[in-house]
Amino acid sequence: MKNEPDTPPLFSNAYSPRLDQSCERPWDRRSTQNVHLPLVVDLDGTLIASDLLIETAFSELGRRPQSILDMLTALSRGKAALKHRLSEPVDFDPGTLPYDPEVLALIRQARAAGHPVYLASASHERLVESIADHLGLFTGWFASNETTNLAGHRKAQQLVEAFGERGFDYVGNDAADLPVWEKAAKSIAIRTPAGVRRRLARQCPDAEHLNHARPTWRTWAKMLRVHQYAKNALIFLPLLAAHLFTLEAITQAVLAFVAFSLCASSIYILNDLVDLQDDRGHRSKCKRPLPSGAIPLMHGVMAIPVLFLGALAVGSAVSLSFLGVLLGYFALTTAYSFVLKRMMVVDVITLAGLYSVRVIGGAVAASVVVSEWLIAFSMMIFMSLALIKRYVELAARRDANLPDPTSRDYKNSDLDIVAALAAAAGFNAVTILALYISSDSVNELYSRPQLLWLVGPLLMFWIARALMLAGRRIMDDDPVVFALKDRGSLLTVAAACVIVFAAM
Repeated sequence: MKNEPDTPPLFSNAYSPRLDQSCERPWDRRSTQNVHLPLVVDLDGTLIASDLLIETAFSELGRRPQSILDMLTALSRGKAALKHRLSEPVDFDPGTLPYDPEVLALIRQARAAGHPVYLASASHERLVESIADHLGLFTGWFASNETTNLAGHRKAQQLVEAFGERGFDYVGNDAADLPVWEKAAKSIAIRTPAGVRRRLARQCPDAEHLNHARPTWRTWAKMLRVHQYAKNALIFLPLLAAHLFTLEAITQAVLAFVAFSLCASSIYILNDLVDLQDDRGHRSKCKRPLPSGAIPLMHGVMAIPVLFLGALAVGSAVSLSFLGVLLGYFALTTAYSFVLKRMMVVDVITLAGLYSVRVIGGAVAASVVVSEWLIAFSMMIFMSLALIKRYVELAARRDANLPDPTSRDYKNSDLDIVAALAAAAGFNAVTILALYISSDSVNELYSRPQLLWLVGPLLMFWIARALMLAGRRIMDDDPVVFALKDRGSLLTVAAACVIVFAAM
């Protein structure tokens, strides 16, 4: 235990937290005896709506994927050794953690009433000390070290040795806190799972539960990024290009859409776990469910295999060849999350490739020969969109006077070059479209192919407008999401679709 100097052994008045249920307060029964107990606060899941072990593990994997071997070796020596191995993350910033406002209010009320407050965590002492120093609210702290994992009965024993049985009040959140609550004078809980809540009620009928926001289906939809499923509409593009509108082809394409959506969600969650620290410093990504603590990190970790296995099940129902495309998509997106996104220019080429894989997946699912023109066009247009996405991110950092990003191999000074490359890729897509319209294959598919020339000006308008809006700082972080919400973009797409159908 680490203490501040000259800490008085006795403490004054009781404090009153905001509660979602009422019960008799143990300190009310002690108030006439002038005994004032310290408040001990758990860290993971209590003071912060996060888990530092999961955070530091994914942070390390994001920087060095090969470190999984080091982590497994450390874990073989015990959980304390693993925490020690992960105790010096280079991107750890206690100022960005999702601190719970109810617990912070409880701590401040206790301090105002004269109670000392201690932080007791199973996280490593380096991280706990960093958080305690950042907040400046604690009299002292308890934490794990290289040989001792301070959790469950071990934490209870150490607190009893420091304060005596029933000599402290304790705030926790999970099953590991049950042995500590058993030794505490007063049990306070927050974010307890239903099973733990029932066990705590049997163990301590007087336990009190702090208010906290519970995730809704909208929170989960946001974590899964259901709004991003619109990108998977590219699966239907080969059917449209080949004028194939049979029930069988459409059914296969719909199944492919579902498989890609589930697979994409698993990767989105994985990417969020790897980028927690960076996302918390971002103007909009900080509001995502995992960085903000709206959904526990462990729930996100558990959702990844469930979604991926669901994607494999649906993909195998389409065809084995489609399943191969889906696995290739998963492998490429995983490589992007851990390695490729940190490589300048390679990252945007990969993003463009991922969009193009959706087109290939749609063609394979519907047994359509994918057009080389379509693949070339897709690569160029999505390369442009990926560069616009990077432009928006760099512009936001430069406008906010933030340093160069650590998770991307770009500098804020690259802004103008990125804009130029985005424009070049976009207008290359227009060139490919023009060459396609001039080819002999168009005459075989369209009765009025001359009308397709009207699509070119629409595409030029949309690309130029997107670049202008990005330059004016009114573009969404993701240009594809922006296009789905932007009235001008929707009208442009609708006009292009009308022209294509008229040309048939």
